[in-house]
Amino acid sequence: MEIVIDQGNTRIKIALFHNDDIIEIKTFDNNESIDVNTMLNNLELKYPGNGTIDLGLFSSVGKINQNFVREMGSRIRLLILDPSLSIPVNIKYSTPETLGHDRIALAVAAHAKFPGHDVLVIDAGTCITCDFIEKAGKYLGGSISPGISMRFNALHTFTTNLPLVTQTKTPELIGDSTVTSIQSGVINGVKAEVMGFIEQYKSLYPSLIVVFTGGDLNYFDKNTKNNIFAIPNLVLLGLKEILEYNANK
Repeated sequence: MEIVIDQGNTRIKIALFHNDDIIEIKTFDNNESIDVNTMLNNLELKYPGNGTIDLGLFSSVGKINQNFVREMGSRIRLLILDPSLSIPVNIKYSTPETLGHDRIALAVAAHAKFPGHDVLVIDAGTCITCDFIEKAGKYLGGSISPGISMRFNALHTFTTNLPLVTQTKTPELIGDSTVTSIQSGVINGVKAEVMGFIEQYKSLYPSLIVVFTGGDLNYFDKNTKNNIFAIPNLVLLGLKEILEYNANK
């Protein structure tokens, strides 16, 4: 069995793979203490027919949890996603040293899932990122904007009277109160923003495949059309592709 670890802005996700399938995902807060040996032992006991966990990949979008990496690395062969690690796409970003590891993983997963196609990946999480991979496997870049929760928090934090509003997946177009107006502005605004990006990309790449992923995926996947797919855990799948690409090097 193999394991990939995605340390995001607020949480650590740990995915256990058997062959190419995710068989379990564990999620921890970034400041949470994780007993690595106990966790690995429990996973191996839970899946005794799948062998031991002997290989893994760690990725972080921010400051690396060194204690976690040290403990995990003492138990298994642990690769770290950094510039020295090979990846199966060609990065054309003008500042590759600033490119988030999550966005790299998304590009790798998208190209592996849809080889020979132009793909736009929209990751709706803490931030909303658009990442474009053209059909020859070249990652060209994309966009970054505030995520849904960040927008609600910003309206409350940077104004005097606007409340912190609960999210809703079905906001009215015309809000008839401050709360419903904020819900309309944020949710409908995000949807319009994302669909606008899709239309602009499709004007340049008519056969474009669009993939939605991320924690706020469900805000976007109800009105799917041809060549639009919803794939949860795409970052984890991309990290697994990178792990396999480097496993024997």
